[in-house]
Amino acid sequence: MAFHPKCIAAFLAAASACSYAGAFAPTSRSSASRQQLTRANVATMPNFGGFLDTIGNNNSNNNNNSEKEPEEPQRAGALIDLDGIAFSGLRGQALSLTTADFPDSGTVRKVIPADCFEPETAKSLGYLSVSLAGTAACTAFGVAALPVLDPANFLTLPFWTAYSAVTGSVAMGLWVLAHECGHGAFSKDKKLQDAVGFALHSLMLVPYYSWQRSHAVHHRYTNHMELGETHVPEDKGDTESDKMYESLDLRKSIVDKFGDEDGIKVWGGLQAFLHLAVGWPAYLLIGATGGPDRGRTNHYYPYPLSEPKQPKKELFPGNWKEKVYQSDIGVAAVAAAALAWAACDGLPEMMALYGGPLIVVNAWLVLYTWLQHTDVDVPHFTDSDHNFVKGAFHTIDRPYDKLDPWGAIDFLHHKIGSTHVAHHFDSTIPHYKAQVATDAIKESFPEIYLYDPTPIPEALWRVCKGCAAVVKRGDYYIWDNSDVKAELLETE
Repeated sequence: MAFHPKCIAAFLAAASACSYAGAFAPTSRSSASRQQLTRANVATMPNFGGFLDTIGNNNSNNNNNSEKEPEEPQRAGALIDLDGIAFSGLRGQALSLTTADFPDSGTVRKVIPADCFEPETAKSLGYLSVSLAGTAACTAFGVAALPVLDPANFLTLPFWTAYSAVTGSVAMGLWVLAHECGHGAFSKDKKLQDAVGFALHSLMLVPYYSWQRSHAVHHRYTNHMELGETHVPEDKGDTESDKMYESLDLRKSIVDKFGDEDGIKVWGGLQAFLHLAVGWPAYLLIGATGGPDRGRTNHYYPYPLSEPKQPKKELFPGNWKEKVYQSDIGVAAVAAAALAWAACDGLPEMMALYGGPLIVVNAWLVLYTWLQHTDVDVPHFTDSDHNFVKGAFHTIDRPYDKLDPWGAIDFLHHKIGSTHVAHHFDSTIPHYKAQVATDAIKESFPEIYLYDPTPIPEALWRVCKGCAAVVKRGDYYIWDNSDVKAELLETE
């Protein structure tokens, strides 16, 4: 295969390439048609041209009538070239929005009940006890299974893989609560909050204060091309020296090698592995998919690993450097304990009971963050066209409550994926009040609230295949899928 050298280097360095593939190339339209398309969401219609012609004829006939029905005030809509742009379950909703459509922060805050911004320590501790009890029960089951199913025996791999999947899925709830501690949404008692967050994140080898800082930056610069944190896309228009992955070239070489249908599956599988398996450690270690203007970053070392384009925007400024080192103490203690465990009882046992579930937790984390901010028709912005509210409302809520028949995953993960728009607007809203805030936002701002009903596995597969690099269209940076057949991105 004609793999580009930069891509191979990025893969070997575990720099999770934020890249994908897909296509949809509708015919060109006039500005008037584009306004109607984005406002009416006619991307859901099977025959765009015929539908637009019908609208045009109906408008013509209406002009001949002496009596006209009152017309609803029209939004201007965004005027962009849709050539090579695919559509998700949002049907181009995010592409129809302009900066003028987004209210200021105060207007949004007013529609959310005031109680939503108040964490309740007792309730937070109650949810913590649920996640702790579930994780402890799974671990106890694993320990009891050790004498019967020795992890060193290769034949027991299916059992321990299943164990890791279940235990990691339950333990993800602890990650979410540690995340709330970092946001100040767990308790008004700051010492208790930081103690809980520090302990939980250290257990998962996450530097608590380092991630607290970088994640706050992610919230401030959501879907920002230069200063965003995590899942910042590759710009097709970058110069050769600025490009790191050459994702479009790699995708094309794979598709050329294996053919359209098999090639896009290989590409999607590669992206799933790079993101879900190595994406999180790659982000912590080298800032993979982080904002390019901050240079390469490391969450365990507070200084940039490469020269940042905007030195004043470094990830860990001032006093945060000391906090990075404080975080390292907790991570180092847990890492040393894990190594001692492996030395005393064997690497297979440590991986079976700890390493495997941790890999699953990391995969869940990347799944959430990736799908919360990425899909084939969700744009990114530069500094001149970005603001906090606009970024927050380009977060996507998804049907994690339907991921299993009982909604167990959504419950165990404290609804982190189904109420994430509200969380991104104000991260101090506790998860147990996020649904009320979500309902208020959805009711008051239905045109800008993004909810994609696509089932999670299908949405993930579409993103794996359909998001490789972005191209500039007007003020937007939009995922370019001009070289992949449309039907290869369609979900069932």
